[in-house]
Amino acid sequence: MDRPLNWNSRNLTQGWQRGVTAFYYGLQFKEDDFHKPQVGIGVPLLEGNLCNVHAYRLATLIKQGCEKEGLIGFPFGTPAVSDNITQGHEGGNASLPSRNMIANAAECVTSSHGYDFLIGMHNCDKNGPGFAMALARMNYPGLIVNGGSIKPGCHRGQDTSILDVYDSQAAAGVGAMTQTEAEEILRTACPGPGGCGIAASFNTWGIALEAMGLSAPYSSSNPAEDPCKITECEEIGTHVKRLLAEDIRPRDIVTRASMINATRAVAAMGGSTNGVLHLLALAREAHVDFHLQDIQQICRETPVLCSFAPRGKRTMYDLYKLGGTPMFLKYLLQQGMLEGDCITVTGKTMAENLTDVPDMDWDQDLIVPVEKAFKPYADMQICFGNLAPGGIVFKVSSMKEPTFRGTAICFDDARKVVEAVERDEIQPGSVIVLRYLGPVASGMPEVLVATAALATPKLDGKVAFLSDTRVSGVSHGAIGVHCAPEAAVGGPIALVEDGDEISFDLTAGNLTLHVDDAVLAERRREWTAPEIPRTRGYLADFAATVSQANHGCVSKAFLVEAE
Repeated sequence: MDRPLNWNSRNLTQGWQRGVTAFYYGLQFKEDDFHKPQVGIGVPLLEGNLCNVHAYRLATLIKQGCEKEGLIGFPFGTPAVSDNITQGHEGGNASLPSRNMIANAAECVTSSHGYDFLIGMHNCDKNGPGFAMALARMNYPGLIVNGGSIKPGCHRGQDTSILDVYDSQAAAGVGAMTQTEAEEILRTACPGPGGCGIAASFNTWGIALEAMGLSAPYSSSNPAEDPCKITECEEIGTHVKRLLAEDIRPRDIVTRASMINATRAVAAMGGSTNGVLHLLALAREAHVDFHLQDIQQICRETPVLCSFAPRGKRTMYDLYKLGGTPMFLKYLLQQGMLEGDCITVTGKTMAENLTDVPDMDWDQDLIVPVEKAFKPYADMQICFGNLAPGGIVFKVSSMKEPTFRGTAICFDDARKVVEAVERDEIQPGSVIVLRYLGPVASGMPEVLVATAALATPKLDGKVAFLSDTRVSGVSHGAIGVHCAPEAAVGGPIALVEDGDEISFDLTAGNLTLHVDDAVLAERRREWTAPEIPRTRGYLADFAATVSQANHGCVSKAFLVEAE
């Protein structure tokens, strides 16, 4: 096409404001550099986190790969928060806000510096979603590079992951395992750089990005420390140059059809509930007509085909050894579960990307054929009802039946749930209601400490958990999260009392608080909004602008066009 590859940066390098070019000369630009496309490389810098510790090293390789194609790469830093290290204390409040901060930072730097292209790096849970939101918002050419998964740990000859750490600690807390063995697992489960290797939030979004077409084939399954990740980063410049030459933009890639592809892949892999939140956010940013009801329908009709932990024991390293994410996606395409005509960051369609990928090898226990699915519907289901009129997202890998009815026990603090389990105060048949931790109240932290406590043999799959906050993809059990509206803004979850009967039917999509409407009306008259102390400025800003979970917790500024 006729448009120059440096469509945006030329306004600075060759613009009327000559004074700005002094800095480019200071950056050692030669005369021909002023005509080269400029690529912003968003790096979630956090060397205090295994997921991100190698991010800048990969960014350097990406920069070199761009230079080989006649492009100039400029790495820049964005916020990053570890979703593991921040578990169980006030740091957990920062996780979801960091996603929106990454989106804002990437948009700010890329647009203000006139870059022609944005590469975002997905190293930890909120990195990739944040960069995807920025790409959709700006609609500048761009893509996401996955930082790769961690290698499995090893305990007594068996592969381990971060899931085994939390499960063993919970088991030790109730005497089902010695503390000594739990400590052995803790010390060996995370052997080096890379995102958590199971079907938690990081890999859920990695596979979603690849199924959506915003990441190149194999990016999500190439391990962090494997030579193939180095090769991938060094060759990324070829994709960048092609996307610039063909003027393929994020909103050409992020369409309703590609969002359905991503959701289908997340459902089939047994992915994290956080993926739902990010899909909804991206849809709002990209102005795509895609809502919680659409996800409900996809999850109802998509079988679970993978035994990734926490459903099973397998990790992304197993997928890599099997043949990588494209092999999984090709099987979904062959089964009519993906739309093959969607354009991707390779400049080709999804079907074209998968043409030469080998067919599935069934001599393994990670992926099963459709006729042997682990479950005919997804582990993740969406329900609506008088307790969650805006919707609630369930993850129920440990439930054998799609229905549950139990008695409410209410908490406002995740640690109190742990203490109640340790005192044997929670019995099978209970519905644990944890509230006042939604996006406005508390930044919507993950409460893995609470759900992990419920993973004991006595309670796993025999109690339900409902909350207006989030859980880690490491969690398993019968878990309902993202309840909308949240308690802090007067959602019905605020009105639940100990002893109330609550039921849900996943296949019907119903969640019911069995309390008479007149009683609920009286409770509402007596309810007052809590005073929420704002001790952190970033939380105050987030709470003032954030939408509810059924809109993906994007800024309310992006809801006008969507609604």
